Amino acid sequence: MALRVINQLGPKAAEAMKAAVPDVEVIDAGADPPPSDLRADVLFGGWGPHSLEYAQRVDWVHLAGTGIDSYPAEMFDGRIVTNAPGASAIPIAEFVLAAMLAFEKRLPETWIHEPPEHWNFAPLGWLNTRTLGLVGLGGIGLATAERALPFGMKVRALRRRPDPSPLEGVEVVGSIDELLPAADHLVLAAPATPRTRHLIDVETLALVKPGVHLVNIARGALVDQDALRVALDDGRVAMATLDTVDPEPLPEGHWLYSHPKVRLSAHVSWASPAGMARTHLSGKLGIGLD
Repeated sequence: MALRVINQLGPKAAEAMKAAVPDVEVIDAGADPPPSDLRADVLFGGWGPHSLEYAQRVDWVHLAGTGIDSYPAEMFDGRIVTNAPGASAIPIAEFVLAAMLAFEKRLPETWIHEPPEHWNFAPLGWLNTRTLGLVGLGGIGLATAERALPFGMKVRALRRRPDPSPLEGVEVVGSIDELLPAADHLVLAAPATPRTRHLIDVETLALVKPGVHLVNIARGALVDQDALRVALDDGRVAMATLDTVDPEPLPEGHWLYSHPKVRLSAHVSWASPAGMARTHLSGKLGIGLD
């Protein structure tokens, strides 16, 4: 019997599935609710209209992304739910490195369009000897650490479990209080859960190293944005590179669009030439991430 898959990610995903499993039956999910008699084995995607109704027609839901916080609780009732940790780890890690390099090398400010006041001089920083503080050491955190270490960065990480780092050269710390005071670049790579909501708030921002660069490629809910605004204005946080914010989409006129110390992107750090092609290569039960 052919595996029946309801596909929410369009024709390219359907082609990839058929190439991998020739006898798979792919059912494209449209904008309308599913027919009352529709039954299948797997829902692939988890995004789009009527996702919960489609999920109720299968025994297995494979979510194409890493985070599971945006799905209704009913999605997890009575069926297996897996996600795709690590599928976008490489492009996100590259995004983080680009953000840290842009901060240290003062890009795009360093580019010139007219004769500068001085040639051969600029107050640029480097990643060498800087401390990277990672909140989260799952697939994205590890991919970021792997790329930071060759730059000569000292990498320290906070993880949910008290296990040693699977990557040599990464120091695991026991608490957020221990991580923050030494971090030159603070990268949030943890899932959004009740425990991590507003992890970065007034109290934790009081502990950061003055002049820290905050990078959030996880979820906007990890940051108390009102507290961040105060820390940006008083200089405790020198720059915030935010690929995720709360809410998303961010409404027009929000202060994050115009703040001079914020570099904002539209939740695109995961994007790569591979697109969604890697999402079917990794599956993990959606019951919590490192």
